[in-house]
Amino acid sequence: MIKEEHEVATQGTPLDSRPVMSTVVHIQPETVMPDYVVWSLLNALYLNLFCLGFMAFAYSVKSRDRKMVGDVTGAQSYASTAKLLNIIALVLGLTGIIALIIYLVTTSFSIHIKF
Repeated sequence: MIKEEHEVATQGTPLDSRPVMSTVVHIQPETVMPDYVVWSLLNALYLNLFCLGFMAFAYSVKSRDRKMVGDVTGAQSYASTAKLLNIIALVLGLTGIIALIIYLVTTSFSIHIKF
């Protein structure tokens, strides 16, 4: 028999016969919900077509504020709007960059062909 097992076996029931009182504390898990602030900030700085990045950043900040207050429904609403604006800003920005690259490549070939 291990020493700890022996001690438990010899101790038996506690000497105090009063009922043991226990307290149960329910802790609500923190809701992990993205607010897209970093993505919105990057869109606002780099791919800001039609000011969609700034609008997405505003909705992201509103979502973070609602989350801090505890309004989960409002935070989710603002976050989904920020996500949609970020996606639109990203697609339009990348499309514009690709179109610009295609334009520059085709015009540089047409200049070299003439000479």
